[in-house]
Amino acid sequence: IVQTRLAQIKLLALDVDGVLTDGTINIGNNGEIFKGFNAKDGLGISCALRSGLNIAIITGRKSEIIHKRAEELGISLLCEGVKDKYSELRRLAEELQLTQEEIAYMGDDLNDLPAFKAAGISFAPQDAVTEVITMANIVTTKCGGRGAVREAVENILKAQNKWEALIATYLESGQGDKQ
Repeated sequence: IVQTRLAQIKLLALDVDGVLTDGTINIGNNGEIFKGFNAKDGLGISCALRSGLNIAIITGRKSEIIHKRAEELGISLLCEGVKDKYSELRRLAEELQLTQEEIAYMGDDLNDLPAFKAAGISFAPQDAVTEVITMANIVTTKCGGRGAVREAVENILKAQNKWEALIATYLESGQGDKQ
């Protein structure tokens, strides 16, 4: 049943801190200094976009760093400063004309739980809080910022029978994907 549901996904929406990063927030006197991103997650996002899977970022924080990372990876659906992730995900669904069954969301903490209700499939990194792990449809074997997003993308693309074709393109030649 989960494979059938994964096959319908057209949008994967992601939290940032604890999902795209390990959750560490580095702040200096002049504001946020840096975030650490995983290259495997980055390549997974590039593969997703190249395979026709939309990627969105929905985060409660605002950060120039996440703007740079989204631009680098080609993510145009960037929603920052979001207080109500459920409503924001519903707004995105309407904008993209998607049903709930066509949306997946990955989050790691309590503020992500409302978005789970707006998604057909919910993912949690292995190191998410207990309440999120309990509510998630799929818990990755990888932690946030350590390949969890890549694992979610692979699950979706494999269920859609797109992964093997993607691998074949890499066997032929490099794709110039951003990581």
